[in-house]
Amino acid sequence: MGEADYTLMREWSVSPEYLKTWAGPSLSYPLDDRQLERYLDVANHPGESSLLVYCAVLRATGQAVGHISLSMIDRENGSARISRVIVDPGSQGRGIGLQMVREVLRIGFDGLRLHRISLGVFDFNTAAQKTYETAGFTREGVSREAALFGGRYADCIEMGILDRDWRANRNPGR
Repeated sequence: MGEADYTLMREWSVSPEYLKTWAGPSLSYPLDDRQLERYLDVANHPGESSLLVYCAVLRATGQAVGHISLSMIDRENGSARISRVIVDPGSQGRGIGLQMVREVLRIGFDGLRLHRISLGVFDFNTAAQKTYETAGFTREGVSREAALFGGRYADCIEMGILDRDWRANRNPGR
C-alpha cells in the first residue's frame, strides 16, 4: 500500500462512524494524507515491524478493493492482531473480505510462524463477524460498551484463532 491508495481509503471512509467501524480509534475523520503517512511510516519493515499493511487488488483489473493490517506483531510470543479491515463499499458481498482475512492468516501462520491471531469487531457489524467465523475465528469475549456510535455504545467482540485451529480448518481431515 502506498500514496496511490490514499485517495481510495479517503473515499471509502464516507462518515466518522464508518471510519471508526473499520479503523477503530486509530484514525480520525476526515481521513487525510498526514494520518495515512504516519500510519504507514512504521509499517512493512521486514523482520522488525510490528505492523504489516496490505492492499487487496483484483487480479483481473488491477483495481484496489480493500485494505487490511496485521498489527501488534509480537514475534517473541507468536501473536498478532488483524486490524483496519475495509472492503471497497462497491465491492462488498463478493467474498473479498474473506479472501483478505485468509491471506493474512496464511502470512501470519505460515510466513511469520505465529501461534495466535486476534481481532475485535463491533457487535453491529454482523457481516464481518460472519466472515471471521467462516475464516475459523472463535469468539473469546466481549468488551462491553467499547465505542460510541451516534449516541449509542457498541460492544466490541473479541475473537481469536490459533495456528492449529487454522491448519485444521484449512486442511480438513489431516
